[in-house]
Order: sequence, then C-alpha cells, then structure tokens
Amino acid sequence: MRLLIVEDDRILGEGLCEGLRLSGYTVDWLTHGEQALHALEADDFDAVILDLTLPGCSGLDVLMHWRRSGHHVPVLILTAREGNAECIRALDLGADDHVVKPVETEVLEARLRVLQRRANGHPDNRLRCGDICLDRGDRMAWLGDRELTLSAYEFMVLEALMERPGRSLTGEQLETRLYGWEGGPESNSLQVLIHKLRSKLGAERIKTVRGMGYRLQA
Repeated sequence: MRLLIVEDDRILGEGLCEGLRLSGYTVDWLTHGEQALHALEADDFDAVILDLTLPGCSGLDVLMHWRRSGHHVPVLILTAREGNAECIRALDLGADDHVVKPVETEVLEARLRVLQRRANGHPDNRLRCGDICLDRGDRMAWLGDRELTLSAYEFMVLEALMERPGRSLTGEQLETRLYGWEGGPESNSLQVLIHKLRSKLGAERIKTVRGMGYRLQA
C-alpha cells in the first residue's frame, strides 16, 4: 500500500513514517497544507493520513479541495481531540475515518486496511486470483496450499497486481508503488522482482504487455 502522510509535527511524522515503512508500506510525507493541495494530481496513493492543523492551508481546506477536484482516495484524519467540531466537519466533507493522536501503529494499520477493503470492495484482507491468495493483514501469500516465501518488495508487487487482476500496470505505476518519491535503488530493480515472482508463481502467471507493463493472469 502506498500512503501519503500530511503532518507538520516532525517527531510524529517521522515516527509514523518509520513505523509504517517497517510494516511494508511505501510512505511519502508532506508537512505543509499548500503542498498537499495538489499532491494527488500527479501521483496515485492508496490512502492518505491527514492532520487537520497544518501551516499554510488547513486540513479541512485540503480535504475540501481534493473532494471537489474528484479525488476519491480514502482519507484518514488525525485529530488531537476525539469528537471535536473540526473532526465532525471533516467526516461530513468526505473523510473516511479518524483517529486520535497519539495512535499506536497497529491500530493505525488496521484502520488503513479497513479503508483499503472498502475502496476495493473486498470483504476481508485477502486478495485472490485463481489459486493465488494474498493476506494483507498477515503479509502472507499462497499458491494453492503452498505458502510463498516473498521479500517485502515482492509482496508489494504481487499485491498491486492482485488488486487489478487481468488489468495491466505500467512499470512506472509499480515503481512508484514500491518506492514513492524516493525512487528505486537500481534501474532494473522492478524487472528483477518480476523475474523472482515468476520463478515462484510460474512464468505464465505474470504477462508482459508490450508498451503497457505487466498483468497478472489466473
């Protein structure tokens, strides 16, 4: 899952980024409301964690701009007090959930999984494509009855492809899902990951679509 965090508190922001990255998320972080206004125009995120109190432009204004611009990405609000008027206003403007700061990483991750399930129409944390099964909560995957041993990046590529079975994802889409704004370590790192996944799933499962990218087949 690729996340955008909009939080101006440096200590909290660094803690969120570190904790979520250790759990296998790709995280990009902004600290200013003006920066966040147009963050969704050029990049795709699976969810946003948005603080309401931001310099330059409030979280409410950012959220209102996103929704009026047609961005439907799930938004999880960070609030300092439970039940305050701003939080209620944010939910009415289109936020999907809220948590009170400080929040434990495990609770935050569970809330994010709920948002992702709702956004993709899945009843639980599991994705399925043919005899391939992936569990987002436990970070595990199976081919039939056999558990697959996957690196964190291999898991992320498979997760992205399983979210859109039968549809192509470009190399750029997969790389931003893996590395965010920081970019990948090597120019051929995605090809290496695809090769490793094919060796574990079967070469025919991940099809290269010329000029378009990659597609997972059942």
